[in-house]
Amino acid sequence: MDIINLLSHGFIQRALMAGSFIAILCATLGTFLVLRRFSLIGDGLAHVTFGGVAVGLFLNVYPIYAAVPVAMISSLGILKLVEKARVYGDAAIGIVSSLGIACGILLASVSGGFNIDLFSYLFGNILAISNAEVISSIFLSLILMSVIWYYYHELLSITFDEESARASGIKTKTINGILVLLTSLTVVLAMRVVGIMLISSLLILPPVTALQIARGFKMTIVIASVSGVLSIILGIFFSLVFDLPSGATIVILNFLLFVCSFVYGRLLVK
Repeated sequence: MDIINLLSHGFIQRALMAGSFIAILCATLGTFLVLRRFSLIGDGLAHVTFGGVAVGLFLNVYPIYAAVPVAMISSLGILKLVEKARVYGDAAIGIVSSLGIACGILLASVSGGFNIDLFSYLFGNILAISNAEVISSIFLSLILMSVIWYYYHELLSITFDEESARASGIKTKTINGILVLLTSLTVVLAMRVVGIMLISSLLILPPVTALQIARGFKMTIVIASVSGVLSIILGIFFSLVFDLPSGATIVILNFLLFVCSFVYGRLLVK
């Protein structure tokens, strides 16, 4: 299949543009989450987002309009559980995510079962992304990236030593709130790329890949972003050439890049 001919198609161009911006956002945010050992919040919020999508389909509104507030409220709920209920982070994520997916299943059942729209959000279909979704994905990705870089030093401080950050005057509760809200919005953005069930891979695999070979925090973000974008580009082309699901193909390629970086980091780097 001719690559030049593929690139001439509008749906390929839309997928590559939206996917690349979202991959960079996920890689950047995921680096903070992975180093804080809080990466599973992406998976937990993905399950909650499933509930939000089900709410949207049940109410006959655009699913993302329902998923955004549901994911944001749930992310803050996880923080409150950790702070007020003496619940560890992974347990809080488990509580909120199980509630979200249970509500989603109930709503899907009441509204007539799992339909095509719900499955497209569950497993992703980046090749079907519309012009409006491309514009909104790029616009929101740039806004979220700007917020990350604005609070870069505060996020960096709580990532490596939250107690010292608090002692130095940083409002750690506020920064933690910003971090989980950014994660919730990123999860909603990414669900059209790889689907709700595979979102956490975009947040976890590129940073973990970069950590095998990177030297320094900023270099980790750069390598993670390159890895994420590369998996999107190759995943789209391989899914077209071999008639494979795009979301799953992107995740598999992300994992293969991780394996390559692991081998390189262990065997070739001295």
